[in-house]
Amino acid sequence: MNAPPPQTRFGALLVQRGVIDEETFERALQVQASEVDANRRKIGEILVEDFKIDRHSIYKEVANIYAFRTLELSEEDLCEDNLRFISDQMESISSEMRSYLLNKRVIPLRLHREKHGVLVVVCPDPTNREVQSLVTEFNFKRYEIAYMRLEDIEQLVEKISPHEDEFLKIVEQASEAVETVEEGDAELDEEALEAEINQSLLTNLVEGSLVEAVRKGASDIHVIPKAGNTTEFYFRIDGKLQLWYRHEGTKPEAISAVIKDRSKNIDRFEWDSAQDGFIQRNIDNYLIRFRVSILPIVGEEIRRKLESIVIRVIDDRKLVTDFEKLGFQKKAKDDFLRAIGKPQGIVILTGPTGSGKSTTLVAALSHVLNPSVNVLTVEDPVEYYIRGARQIKLGARLDFDQAIRSILRHDPDIVMVGEMRDKITAEIAIKLANTGHLTFSTLHTNDAVSVVARLYKMGIEPFLLAYSISIVVAQRLVRTLCSECKREITDMDPSIPLELGFTEDEVRDITFYEPVGCKKCRLGYRGRTAIHEALYFSKEIRQMIYKASQDIDEDALRQQATSDGMLSLRASGRERIKEGVTTLEEIAFATAGD
Repeated sequence: MNAPPPQTRFGALLVQRGVIDEETFERALQVQASEVDANRRKIGEILVEDFKIDRHSIYKEVANIYAFRTLELSEEDLCEDNLRFISDQMESISSEMRSYLLNKRVIPLRLHREKHGVLVVVCPDPTNREVQSLVTEFNFKRYEIAYMRLEDIEQLVEKISPHEDEFLKIVEQASEAVETVEEGDAELDEEALEAEINQSLLTNLVEGSLVEAVRKGASDIHVIPKAGNTTEFYFRIDGKLQLWYRHEGTKPEAISAVIKDRSKNIDRFEWDSAQDGFIQRNIDNYLIRFRVSILPIVGEEIRRKLESIVIRVIDDRKLVTDFEKLGFQKKAKDDFLRAIGKPQGIVILTGPTGSGKSTTLVAALSHVLNPSVNVLTVEDPVEYYIRGARQIKLGARLDFDQAIRSILRHDPDIVMVGEMRDKITAEIAIKLANTGHLTFSTLHTNDAVSVVARLYKMGIEPFLLAYSISIVVAQRLVRTLCSECKREITDMDPSIPLELGFTEDEVRDITFYEPVGCKKCRLGYRGRTAIHEALYFSKEIRQMIYKASQDIDEDALRQQATSDGMLSLRASGRERIKEGVTTLEEIAFATAGD
């Protein structure tokens, strides 16, 4: 009998040791089998990248199985003498190789404490065959490769080679290179503008903003022209806009032109209409996509050709494909899994722009994806590549409406319609759900119950709504407190939590926290989590919608759903506050309409 391949044995060991479950392992094998041989990834990579399993728990076992030592980062490793030793070793090799090693996170840690003349080199994946040749670059005849947690290596890298701050570099160049222009020059002088565009400073400014946005975890870059030849760059971090840099002394039109020049599908000489395009850059050894949106706006000087630019940062590393990572609370999670486990029916996500609807849809699709089903998506635009799905490419000859009309002829099992934007797209999504297809889509409403009324007002008949929809989930993202500096509130006004729906007993018993701010978080918050309102279509809910004649009674639906166990967005938010992960202010802001 033939022995199972190493990857299968490794996966079986992970199951045996409780790192993953059998179902996750089987799904990872299916993903691997669907990949082209030349690009086929290891099981460990798939588990980390696609299923968001904790990296350390996987690669610690990898190191164990292949007999590599696992090292913890110690205070001694971070002492000045040892950091100087590491820096000396890195300086002893060429700058190109140094950059490559840093990107690969292969670091000479120290001399072996027991074996004389042996260099200990740490990396996040010691089984990578390339590491064996890379360590020979150092001036040692003998070496040992060991495993270290990626986060610990990142800490080392930051100590020995901190990222060059693109912002400071730009400011320094600006002070030397920029010639101030006259503020009163309202007419656009094309020759003068061309001269400004050609300054390398502006190129550095634009490219630097892309790099820094990725490194700071921003979701969007806003480039806003101001009076007096000033342009402001804002980053949206954890849902809030923060000023990154204010550039003075250059016409905003010049900065707009530089961004246009670097964007595909955008005409630099078009100033009077909206434009959409994209940029791709390899940043820190990873391909990042940027979606560029340009709108003409009016400034104080009417004759100027000013534009507002928003650049969406699309970083696939942030994509959540493991449903467990979405943070659904128990009842909402059970109802959602029950809905997407059905072979037909429509699953609708609702919420404002930036509420994480796309992330939830991708995670839900990833949960039901397997090689035995044909999954089609129609999105405009396509933001994330979903491995295993066929994502329809829209263009001049195939628009959104044409694509969803054609989808039924392409033998789908599961369909994602990016947004039900009007009656036509809503009717097709409903038809897909009623003809035996599991369908996912989004809609813009304030809460889950409002979706039913919105679709009814679009012209969808109540009996179609009642028996085609499986679940509607309203979602919001709220900032989470920094665990390093959050502080218990000691002198809180009790009326504040009472207004959010807490009882007097809860106000007495719950520990409420407030943001402080530290080096790790700056504003007291780090990251975001979701709150959900999940309206599952029970038999009672379906009957109420089916019997509706002139209007949908939203209050009655909400009351029934609450008695079925549904948490409103505000109630879901209260649970987050009880967990100590967010604040009263965040939930009050996110659920202001409740």
